Amino acid sequence: MSDTIPALHGVHHTAFPTWKPKSTVAFYRDILGLKVRHAITAKGWGPEKHPDFLHFFFDAGNGSTIAFFYYIGTEPRPDLTGPRGYLGTARHTAWTANSPEELQAWRARLKQHGVAVSDEIEHETIRSIYFRDPNGYPLEITLQSRPLEPADIRDAELTLDAMCETFGDHESKATIEDMWRRKGAMVRQIMAEAR
Repeated sequence: MSDTIPALHGVHHTAFPTWKPKSTVAFYRDILGLKVRHAITAKGWGPEKHPDFLHFFFDAGNGSTIAFFYYIGTEPRPDLTGPRGYLGTARHTAWTANSPEELQAWRARLKQHGVAVSDEIEHETIRSIYFRDPNGYPLEITLQSRPLEPADIRDAELTLDAMCETFGDHESKATIEDMWRRKGAMVRQIMAEAR
């Protein structure tokens, strides 16, 4: 078996179901200005009792798309959009803004079209605005505040190693403080080895 990992070349698309096809098209095409790229209509596709559907794609920039499935004749499933709060916003699509002015312009445009949008939120090396589409899916537009340095990347690697060692994949009684202590020990060991 080969250890060679094939390359991935960016996100092709993210996809979500919609029960509001007209509002979804108006939001993504007319408010966000995303160009329509592709649409698939399918009758009798898939396993027995699979509903007929339309699958449509919008250009999300840099060769990626955001896509929606409209399953004809199905009932809305609000549980698929997720609850409000941190669990509901964990699954989301984020687009890139290239300047602070562009991020501000997006916020103003969304507000102008009646979309509830957050204030700008600073997260270490990014600044973001958050809003929801007509289906309730969380969306983000983000600006890289500063370039990531090698130290940022090394810090991220150490954080993930400490997270895996502290929490594993099972329920753990460990706390974030336990993880920080583990990461601190790892940093001390690296510093000692560098001397």
